[in-house]
Amino acid sequence: MSDVIYYAIGDVHGEIEKLDRLLDFIREDARLRTAAYKIVFLGDLIDRGPDSRAVVERAMNAVAKGEALAVKGNHEELMLHAYEKTESVGVFFWAENGGDETISSYMMANGVYDDWRDAIDDRHIAWLKALPAMIRDEARGIAFVHGGIDPATFPNCTDEVRMWTRSQKFFDPGRWPARPELEGLVVVHGHTPTHDFKPHSNPCRINVDTGACFGGPLTAVVLAPGEGRRFLHA
Repeated sequence: MSDVIYYAIGDVHGEIEKLDRLLDFIREDARLRTAAYKIVFLGDLIDRGPDSRAVVERAMNAVAKGEALAVKGNHEELMLHAYEKTESVGVFFWAENGGDETISSYMMANGVYDDWRDAIDDRHIAWLKALPAMIRDEARGIAFVHGGIDPATFPNCTDEVRMWTRSQKFFDPGRWPARPELEGLVVVHGHTPTHDFKPHSNPCRINVDTGACFGGPLTAVVLAPGEGRRFLHA
């Protein structure tokens, strides 16, 4: 997909109104460019914001149409763990990290149940479970992940690293080892909200988690072949 324009969207966290505006901006931008494009959801579609179910539905529809790709974030992993396990610790940890808002959004749409699991659409669970933790465009040297990579082991780092890392060894490109696997690589990620609500960009990585659920905008980075990075916000 060397000629495709990528629009990689940071952590949505249930902010459906911001997502709908950003998708409109993306589609209009792509229409004006008359170019093939792919939206990439970088994970953490759910939790904290007002309508996680609607956000998952939007993402699923875009992927089903061939318009988008998606990777799994740590919040999706928390939800799936809570859904599949009966022990209370995982459920409590997820609930404390925005899961209560996600459960509420599903119950608002599907009805109130004694067991919150019964309110979650089965097809949503199946779709979230099947998401990869990394998508690569090797020809263009781009890796899309939620959290980041381990520069010492890439591309063989674990899914846990890809979804959860906040290591300074990843954040600081000056600490990346001299490995052929890293030459020309750009990692596009979210997961760590930027302190100034602006995307952070350097030659090795782009962070587009601009704190949409904390009052910041929802951001997408535009990656077009042969062009500099641009950002769209909603």
